[in-house]
Amino acid sequence: MKRRTFDYLMSAAGVVIVLVLIVAGALLMWGATFANNSVHNQLAAQEIYFPPKSAFAHAKPGTEITPSMIPSVSQYAGQQLLTGQQAGVWANTFIAVHLSELPHRGVYATLSTLSRANPTTKKLVALVTTSFRGTTLRGLLLEAYAFSVFGTIAFWAGIAAFCFAFVMAVLVGFGFWHARKTPESAEL
Repeated sequence: MKRRTFDYLMSAAGVVIVLVLIVAGALLMWGATFANNSVHNQLAAQEIYFPPKSAFAHAKPGTEITPSMIPSVSQYAGQQLLTGQQAGVWANTFIAVHLSELPHRGVYATLSTLSRANPTTKKLVALVTTSFRGTTLRGLLLEAYAFSVFGTIAFWAGIAAFCFAFVMAVLVGFGFWHARKTPESAEL
């Protein structure tokens, strides 16, 4: 096979790879934008706000703000919950702490079983309702957090795809340049 023919074939294959990487990068960026917009819009509709900064000044166990919440929750004091990162903090630090303060650490299955065994105990019924609501909201917020992580991964994968496309395009340019410089009689 002639060297020039080989160079042209490899360079043409490189062009295909560049196009595939550009399409992949565009799709990944679209996915990242979709994920972030979906998370933002869904969370904005819930109108959840972090407690104001003043609430963190009097943190005590058993109250709305416990000392364990200060390092993570206080950074968002007074802000509306709009991002996946905020949803993860709210779910894992705010809701999880309050659920853990309930009897049986707020485990819905345990409280529900106890309530069914004692159906006339109003306190157990109220605890089951609280646990169910807290666990459900926590799960939904963790889903938003996970979806935002997928969006972040897609964003960086898109950046990587564009970078690889650029590098490959430079290599393809060198391939075509080398093919033109190679004598027609050169063999591989």
